[in-house]
Amino acid sequence: MAKTAIALGVLLILLGFLGYVSAGTHALTPLVPAMFGFLISLFGWFGLTDDPKKRMVFMHVAVTIGLIGFLITVWSIVEYVQMLRGQQFPHPVVIEEWAATAAILLFFVLISVRSFVAARRSRV
Repeated sequence: MAKTAIALGVLLILLGFLGYVSAGTHALTPLVPAMFGFLISLFGWFGLTDDPKKRMVFMHVAVTIGLIGFLITVWSIVEYVQMLRGQQFPHPVVIEEWAATAAILLFFVLISVRSFVAARRSRV
């Protein structure tokens, strides 16, 4: 699970930097996915330890960051649908980027919860 966190974190970092370059704005808003990606990758890297207790803590922190990131960016999915229906937004690239971020983070949270449940069942 830690390697998955690192991979998805790197994907979010790349998405953030691509969004920043593509948005054509000097605001730091497009870099928000990169921030979440960095934190998730960092705690995923910490989770590569052999100590199961530490691994559990670090991965729970990574998933909590993913959940917070999803909750922050989930509204962009609604805005993305509105944009597909013709509504104009000042920076459509940022909306697309945040919607992709929300989808990636939701995927990460769901597979992490599934992994946590499977780990719990295997210990019992």
